[in-house]
Amino acid sequence: MKTNSGNRWLVVLGTIIVQMGLGTIYTWSLFNQPLVDRFGWNLSSVAITFSITSFALAFATLFAGKLQDKWGLRRLILCAGVVLGAGLMLSSQVTSLSLLYILAGIVVGFADGTAYITSLSNLIKWFPEKKGLISGISVGAYGTGSLIFKYINGSLIQSVGVSQTFLYWGMIVLIMIVGGSFLVREAVVVNKPSVQNGVVQRDYTVKEMLRTKQAYLLFVMFFTACMSGLYLIGVVKDIGVRMAGLDVATAANAVAMVAIFNTAGRIILGALSDKVGRLKVVAGALLTTAVAVTVLSLVPLNYGLFFACVAGIAFCFGGNITVFPAIVADFFGLKNQSKNYGIVYQGFGLGALAGSFIAALLGGFIPTFTTIAVLCVVSFLIALTIRTPEQGKGKLLSERKKNTNSVRSMKPGTKLG
Repeated sequence: MKTNSGNRWLVVLGTIIVQMGLGTIYTWSLFNQPLVDRFGWNLSSVAITFSITSFALAFATLFAGKLQDKWGLRRLILCAGVVLGAGLMLSSQVTSLSLLYILAGIVVGFADGTAYITSLSNLIKWFPEKKGLISGISVGAYGTGSLIFKYINGSLIQSVGVSQTFLYWGMIVLIMIVGGSFLVREAVVVNKPSVQNGVVQRDYTVKEMLRTKQAYLLFVMFFTACMSGLYLIGVVKDIGVRMAGLDVATAANAVAMVAIFNTAGRIILGALSDKVGRLKVVAGALLTTAVAVTVLSLVPLNYGLFFACVAGIAFCFGGNITVFPAIVADFFGLKNQSKNYGIVYQGFGLGALAGSFIAALLGGFIPTFTTIAVLCVVSFLIALTIRTPEQGKGKLLSERKKNTNSVRSMKPGTKLG
């Protein structure tokens, strides 16, 4: 990797600014009721907008790497910032749900996902020796943007109304992402073999990655981690009211707590993964999540227990989505990180939909939490046993060599079987 220590810290600053701007889309819940009040739309119909945004965000990551190859990273992030900002500003003029779905859903989501995965993957390439920490900084900035803009957008809605808020929000985000893009420089990956756990690693293309079993096992783990966290984020206030018996105002505090612990998990577990191993961190997070959702399902809840479980799930969710980009780089190399992680990242989009779908199918919180607990245990076992493709090949070759030597050491005439 060709790097300049001075330049790469400017890249960190630029990426933080970009990611904070991108993370503001997670303030969408603030807009649901004001839009209902202004236009008389159904609340559930308005809330679907963010599901469309999340799905478009994940879908965009499939194409972001190819667009980066064609346009270059800085130009791609700049264009994504302009499109995202324009999508929000134009949303200030909508008077129909279909137009809201197109602008605030598809356009904003696609632009957000494009800049998110490319800027994150690029930053990891600049710091190959600190993948977990640097991923935590980048993804933590995304969460911080959401936390800060909960107050900015909330204040704007109160002072200028929901439609005008879209206009100001879009202008601020456009300035942040475009401004940050000028500090971002594309990392140059030198095709030089790296060694991990004594095994020489190599860079996999998307096609090569999809021919490994590890790609699908990582997808299952990531899907599980995302579904557990995203489902909780969507219903946390309702859980507090219905299952813990809290009043609406008290239960609403859980929304802010989720944002805080989610961001803390991204930074702390990302840095920890560099020291103790990424798969150990993910395994611990999945096990903690399994315990927390089991408690929510089976134990009578009070104020303290409810908030402890919510904090644990949010913390682990934040950590998991931070560590996974680094895991994909560890398994399949840095050269094609944006494209390879884009495939695994589809677990985010499907996870965003799966929790609500399972809840509707099985009927409520408890069956959904039970399903999540089972998936977490399965993914925990995968995390304990999975190895990189190269380690797997090394183990297989070692076993074959051992078996060959055993056969050679047998005396002539010895019967096999």
